[in-house]
Amino acid sequence: MDNTPNSFRIFDSPLKTLWPNPLNLICFQYFCRMWIYWGLLAAVFLGLHNITKKISVRENAVFPVLFFTTLSSLGVLVPLFIGSVCFPEVLQSWGIFIPSLPWEQHFYIFIKSAIMCGSWILGYSAMKHLPITIVSPIRSAGPFFTLLGALSIYGERPNTWQWLGFALIIGGMLWYSRVGKKEGIDFKRDKWIFAIIGATFLGSGSGLYDKFLVHYQHLNAQTVQFWFCFYIVALMALVCLFYRWKSPEKVTGFDWRWSILATGIGIVIADFCYFRGLEDPSAMIMLLSAIKRSQIFISVFVGGWIFKERNKRKKMLPLFAVLLGVGLILYAS
Repeated sequence: MDNTPNSFRIFDSPLKTLWPNPLNLICFQYFCRMWIYWGLLAAVFLGLHNITKKISVRENAVFPVLFFTTLSSLGVLVPLFIGSVCFPEVLQSWGIFIPSLPWEQHFYIFIKSAIMCGSWILGYSAMKHLPITIVSPIRSAGPFFTLLGALSIYGERPNTWQWLGFALIIGGMLWYSRVGKKEGIDFKRDKWIFAIIGATFLGSGSGLYDKFLVHYQHLNAQTVQFWFCFYIVALMALVCLFYRWKSPEKVTGFDWRWSILATGIGIVIADFCYFRGLEDPSAMIMLLSAIKRSQIFISVFVGGWIFKERNKRKKMLPLFAVLLGVGLILYAS
């Protein structure tokens, strides 16, 4: 039985005889590493998503922003669900069909929604109170937490260069803590620093869980995205209602901004690219997580310029250490 992936079968066609042998090798390596390119695309849209998220939460109520962001994401995916019900053959031919799921798989996706709901609440709250040039580098330490899970759960084994890369990432985070103190941010006492660290930890756990959903439950990108957004909208609605009932005096005014819609659309595109990469059987979640965090370029350079944040030059060296760590991981792989 031929187990060759569909995207590789072009090399079994008669056209391959027209190509020089080195070109065959280059093209084959390109297709074998398509999950890397999906990861880089996810990083681009994730960086843009972080910028619009910062615009959305600045001097705004966090919970309503998060609710309408996830509602916007769900709105993008609803047409796929309707099309899958009404025109299943068409969407199957386009590769974006959302099949019906048993209750067991719904429960698995609900767990992911609960994890990410906690991560986003912490992350959005921290983004509101901290500079984007502090938040984004801390989030870039996510691959370290993913590494621990990849070692213990999936048996992924890093080599010496990969260990060095992760050491550089953590060292860069510690370096950032010294820069952050110059902006009045005490990394040992600021609760929003702990919030963004918690968000990073939960996000890494969700990334490890994604591999379980895709590789072991055999769910495709759009199916996970749609039901994930559906459940997280329901969870955020409950969170908003509870917070309004429990602490009405702390509820601040909500200001609708079009950046909220852009944030919802951006995360849908970023997640779609990420899950497409993860669908590749050869994809390693440890490396894909690291590639995703290269979005730090956009967040720090573009975000720092838009929001006119301080000490951007001093943040370049620890940023370089983080990116060098990510680069070593990719090189070693």
